Amino acid sequence: MRKRDDLVRTDDCAADQAIAPNKRRIPLPLKVFGILSMVMGGALAALLALLVIGTALLVQNGAFEGELSSATLIIFIVDTVLMTVLAAMFAVFGIRLLLNKRRHAAEVADVMIVVLVGIVLCSIMLDGLNLSLAAYGAIAVFLVVMQSYLDPSLAQERELQRKLRDMETREAAEDGTLGRDETGKGFIALNFFNLFWIFTVCCVLGLMLETVYHFAVVEPGHYQDRAGMLIGPFSPIYGFGAVLMTIALNRFHNKNVVLIFLVSAVIGGAFEYLTSWFMQFAFGIVAWDYSGTFLSIDGRTNGMFMAMWGILGVIWIKACLPWMLKLVNLIPWNWRYTITTACAVLMIADGAMTLLALDCWYQRMAGTAIQDSAVVQFFDEHFDNQYMQERFQSMSIDPGNATRAK
Repeated sequence: MRKRDDLVRTDDCAADQAIAPNKRRIPLPLKVFGILSMVMGGALAALLALLVIGTALLVQNGAFEGELSSATLIIFIVDTVLMTVLAAMFAVFGIRLLLNKRRHAAEVADVMIVVLVGIVLCSIMLDGLNLSLAAYGAIAVFLVVMQSYLDPSLAQERELQRKLRDMETREAAEDGTLGRDETGKGFIALNFFNLFWIFTVCCVLGLMLETVYHFAVVEPGHYQDRAGMLIGPFSPIYGFGAVLMTIALNRFHNKNVVLIFLVSAVIGGAFEYLTSWFMQFAFGIVAWDYSGTFLSIDGRTNGMFMAMWGILGVIWIKACLPWMLKLVNLIPWNWRYTITTACAVLMIADGAMTLLALDCWYQRMAGTAIQDSAVVQFFDEHFDNQYMQERFQSMSIDPGNATRAK
């Protein structure tokens, strides 16, 4: 303990000494990134103007087959608004950097990442998977790098903090408290390590529960593959749902069961609705339809499944989350980040291949596939229509349900 206290005092002194000169002089990288951000904001604004003008001319000249649906127009408007917000925020971000206001710049970057996710989802629903997503990926990488660089601590302070974290991690692992929220406001620390393993484990558990439910209740005695990823026993809707509920309910872990049930039901129902909405408009896929059931909302969710989300939320927060924390702590503390990074890369690759496979499936069904594309040829050879139908047995695809401009 004495060694750790000495390290903390050294850390505080290093921070005070490092921050003082930082206030007087703007580092060259901040100037470069600030100017680059303002240029990117201007470029986005110019591209947005060209996009709006070009789309208006195409609509006026009847370049699209038939009339655009109201959903397509709404998504296009939302996409345009989000692009405008992102362009403006790039300018603000650049100004913050040039003024050396790192903390404010980091906060702006957090919001920009959320806006960028919305733009990517709208782009997929309007145009499918295309090269424009690579540009968004580059922007995302830029923002993540900037978040890391904008850490208020400098190199020496970061090194001291890393050593301190290693000591605390070792002590917490020995005490069995690793992963707990040290502030006491929530049950579990909402870091990438915990949230990733919550996502992964719940993808598997959710798939198992849904498969058993379908086998025992929906179609007794009939097995159906309910997987939601191209490779592996994963159903991402349960993984994302568990992550959302953990984030939303972490501070409510010791609250009334009724409150946890209600919040879980709303979050689960809303997420199920939005997931169904995205899959239909992006790929023409319907994975479930609750039309005609009690409290059905556009057939995308209903009262019974919202109640099930509520029950799962209560069980998750009250019983499973402590067990989950013990499970992930079985990973040796000095290996946990390496193992987590490797597994995260594999999961991201699986997710990317799943989206590409769904997009190629849509193109084949719509008759719009580009046959000389290496990507299309690869997925045609390894993941053709028969494979996709057998893999995603709960899904039906109809390109006419999508909102892509034709």
